Amino acid sequence: MDVLAALRRIEDRGAIETAHRARQKCGEVFRYAVATGRAERDVTQDLKGALKPVKGNHRAAITEPKSVGALLRAIDGYVGQPSVMYALRLLPLVFVRPGELRFAEWRDFDLTAAMWRIPAHRTKLRREHLVPLSRQALGILEELKPLTGPEGLLFPGIRSATRPISDNTLNAALRRLGYSKDEMTAHGFRAVASTLLNEQGWNRDAIERQLAHAPRDEVRAAYHRSEYLEERTRMMQEWADHLDRLRSICDD
Repeated sequence: MDVLAALRRIEDRGAIETAHRARQKCGEVFRYAVATGRAERDVTQDLKGALKPVKGNHRAAITEPKSVGALLRAIDGYVGQPSVMYALRLLPLVFVRPGELRFAEWRDFDLTAAMWRIPAHRTKLRREHLVPLSRQALGILEELKPLTGPEGLLFPGIRSATRPISDNTLNAALRRLGYSKDEMTAHGFRAVASTLLNEQGWNRDAIERQLAHAPRDEVRAAYHRSEYLEERTRMMQEWADHLDRLRSICDD
């Protein structure tokens, strides 16, 4: 009952998956205690079915505006490997899939035209994806370029300049900032953008195109490359400006 009471405290704040992981970790401790003669059995076995089930596999994301502002401020204060620091700062502004960001190469960026062209072979849908770059995104890239450019990967790993930061690096950085897996993931920045941009009344088709979601209409899919590009360019700049506003008011 002592273990269950502790797990309930985690469960009550809505962190269901964390509660289940905590039970598993407690089980590991008890099994070690049994193996070393400190306990007679693993009492967590009696708690199977006592916790709420984990629902689906949706990636966690913070979408409440003031909380988004607090997250951005936390990212601004991140201290660590430069590749990770700049990747964290850029991801909310471009909200691409984390893998697309990790494998980004300088040759795909036209800083003069403020455009990132993600090659088809690096996208989920195997189609080139255009990402208009806001002034804020360009500023981050200009800071990063002397460190990792002008060629190769934007975000190389610490052991090799030819290999990107690892698949779990960005999520691990969010954990270091105090955000659990149940609260925020690198992929979750896509949900943040989708939720808030829709709430602001932007054209849903433009949002979906910027998220590089598959068009349901095959005829319209043929025009995917530049569809809504002018509107998307305005949207990406206003999105960056909105994030700046959220960042500045999060303590109010």
